[in-house]
Amino acid sequence: MTNPLSNKSHPGRGYLYIASAAFLWGLAAVLGRAAFTGRLFPSAWALDTIDPLILSQSRVSFSFLVLGPLLLAQRGRALPAPRDFGRMCLLGVLGVAASNYFYYLAIQKTNVATAIILQYTAPVLVLVYMVARGLQKATLSRVSAVLLAVLGCALVIGVVGRTGFRLNPAGVIAALLAAFSFAFYNVGGHSLLARYDRWTVLLYTTFSAAVFWLGVNPPWKILAAHYSGFTWTFLLVFSLVSALGPFSFYFAGLQHLEPTRAIVTSCLEPVFSIVIAAIVLGEGLRPLQTLGIVLILAAIVLVQLPEVRAGEEAAVVEPIE
Repeated sequence: MTNPLSNKSHPGRGYLYIASAAFLWGLAAVLGRAAFTGRLFPSAWALDTIDPLILSQSRVSFSFLVLGPLLLAQRGRALPAPRDFGRMCLLGVLGVAASNYFYYLAIQKTNVATAIILQYTAPVLVLVYMVARGLQKATLSRVSAVLLAVLGCALVIGVVGRTGFRLNPAGVIAALLAAFSFAFYNVGGHSLLARYDRWTVLLYTTFSAAVFWLGVNPPWKILAAHYSGFTWTFLLVFSLVSALGPFSFYFAGLQHLEPTRAIVTSCLEPVFSIVIAAIVLGEGLRPLQTLGIVLILAAIVLVQLPEVRAGEEAAVVEPIE
C-alpha cells in the first residue's frame, strides 16, 4: 500500500530512529567480538567458526522468517507496483545483502579498523550523489559535517592509534564495495520510503536478500557445516539485534531525514561500539577516541543546521506507523 507524498516530517524523531539503529549495530559489533573471542560466554558455550557468508545470510534470512509471518498474519501485505518491487529487490541484494557480506569479508581480510573507516566513507558518496543529481547543494555545513564524521570515525576506531590500517588488497576492495552498498540503500531506501511504509520496504528487501543467499549458498551446504544448537541460537539473536531491529529503525529514520543527514548520524555506530565495549568488556577509552566521539557529535549537530531552500532538499514523508 503506497503512502501519499507529504511535506510533513519530524527531524527530531528521525535522528532518534537513526541513533537507535546505530546503538543496535554497535551492540551487535560488541556481541560479535565477544562471541568470537570467548570473553562473553562460558567456554562450554563456545561458538563454531562462522563464515562471513553464513553470518550475512543468517542475518537477513532469520529477519525475513520472523518479520514475514507477523506482517502477513496481522495486517496482510499487498505486492507493491512491479517497478517498485524490482527496486526493493535491488535494494535487498545490492544494498542490504552486499553491504553486510562485504563488510564482514573486509574484517576477515584486514581488520575492524580498516573495514569500518573505509565503509564510513559512505557519507562522502551520498553527498556527492545528492549534489551531482541536483538534490542538494554542497554547502559548507554539509561538507564540513561529512568530513568531521569520517575523521571522527577514524579516531574512534583507532586508525591513528594502536590499531591502524591493514591494507590487504582484497579486504580494501571489499570495504569500498561495502561503502557503495551502504550509500546505495540510503539513497534507494529514501526514495522508496516516499511511497511505502517502512515495513513493506523491509519485508521485501529482506525477502529478496534471503532468496539471493539461498541461490548462492543452498540449505544443504549450510546443514553440512553441522553447527551446534548454541551457534544457531546465537545466529538467531544476532540477526534480530544486528539486522531486523536496526534496519526497522533506520528505514523509519529515512522517512524523516534526507540521506545525507541520516548517514552522518549513522556514524554513531562506532561510538556506541566503543562505549559499550568499554562498559561490558572493560576496554579502555583513549583520548583520541574521545576526540573522535566529540567530532562525530559535532558533525551530527552541524548537519542539522537549517539550510532548506525551495527545491533543494529531497522530499521527506510522514510515515505510516
